[in-house]
Amino acid sequence: MSVNKRYGQSTAMLERAEKVVPLGAQTFSKSRIQYPVGHAPLFIERGSKGRIRDVDGNEYVDLVCSLLAVILGYRDPDVDAAIRNQLDNGISFSLSTELEVGLSETLADLIPCAEMVRFGKNGSDATAGAVRLARAVTGRDRIAAGGYHGWQDWYIGATTRNLGVPDSVGRLTHKFPYNDLDALHTLLKQYPGDFAAVIMEPMAAQDPETGYLEGVRDLVHAHGGLLIFDEIITGFRFALGGAQELFGVEPDLACFGKSMANGMPISAVVGRGEYMKYMEDIFYSFTFGGETLSLAAAMAVIDKMKREPVIERLWQTGRELAKAVRDIISQYELSDVMGLVGKPCWTLIQFKDGRGVDQYEIKTFFLRGMLNRGVLINASHNVCYAHDEVDIAHVVEAYRGTLKDMAEVLDAGTLASVVGGEIVRPVFSIR
Repeated sequence: MSVNKRYGQSTAMLERAEKVVPLGAQTFSKSRIQYPVGHAPLFIERGSKGRIRDVDGNEYVDLVCSLLAVILGYRDPDVDAAIRNQLDNGISFSLSTELEVGLSETLADLIPCAEMVRFGKNGSDATAGAVRLARAVTGRDRIAAGGYHGWQDWYIGATTRNLGVPDSVGRLTHKFPYNDLDALHTLLKQYPGDFAAVIMEPMAAQDPETGYLEGVRDLVHAHGGLLIFDEIITGFRFALGGAQELFGVEPDLACFGKSMANGMPISAVVGRGEYMKYMEDIFYSFTFGGETLSLAAAMAVIDKMKREPVIERLWQTGRELAKAVRDIISQYELSDVMGLVGKPCWTLIQFKDGRGVDQYEIKTFFLRGMLNRGVLINASHNVCYAHDEVDIAHVVEAYRGTLKDMAEVLDAGTLASVVGGEIVRPVFSIR
């Protein structure tokens, strides 16, 4: 394996980590399988605002932002102050706290479908809880799933990462394509009276076609099931009340997380009271479900979003960056191998097979170029409130240099030999 001296400490740390940590990281999406080993930072030392520094001392504009969890920026003063203030009173207690009630009331005011709220720590907690709730309400077992919904057996058993999940569990979850009502209708009719819910990301790469989300809601209700929106990503990013606020379509249940507390671990299942009351009987219970530092952080995030133009800036920053990148892609005539899709507040990068190389070789070349130019990026623009004009200008110049080099090696037919055997490939197909 070749090693760029710029990443010497990261590469050495990986060797140390893998002796005691499977894969050397706690999260697939933050691990060596997502970045070209020897040509990428793998361990971060600190973050501030919209930038991070790795263990080699290299600084980067961070367009990963802890997989979209950091929405305001690292070390946001308001959130950090709220955490410190709560720390003086304690972290986890023997009974519930007023913070749990207060944040629940706030979410019920903000999120259109929310009448009642229960907390978790990860997005997977929330989606698994919502699925169990829908099964309890309907007395049915099958789930129709659109998008990515976490690591729990009910979902991951239906993917290629299903090792360790009983086949009987995986067979109860059925995937369906986005923006295709006919496909969903066919699926629901295939097992009449068996589907407890449709769970879906209200939007990822594609905009919903006119009437699509309403059509899904009406279709699942006609078949006696519940509609669950997985807003782990879209919540507090597309709009303060999530994609359901942006698109004007209310689900029966919804799941929120990621941006909710600017990096602190918290998620939520919210929904109509008649369904959420079943939470009193199903087992959805955590020792740390009411951990107060995360609750305080979430309140501080929401308070800041209410008084400052956080959402507006995410959209504006994302829009400016996407326009500049599309211009560069056009300038170097690379639209046949890459492009941008999605909303400005969360823009996804799509790589395509072409010119004799596959999309993963192209992505690997792209990552190496951007990382060497001081931009931590993977497959999307995860902008945060702290990203300023200097940060975005840096990213644009990194794109310009990387795509110029990409065009040259593609024209010369040498891209595959440049990246060699260290090709970044996906954990599994999600969307």
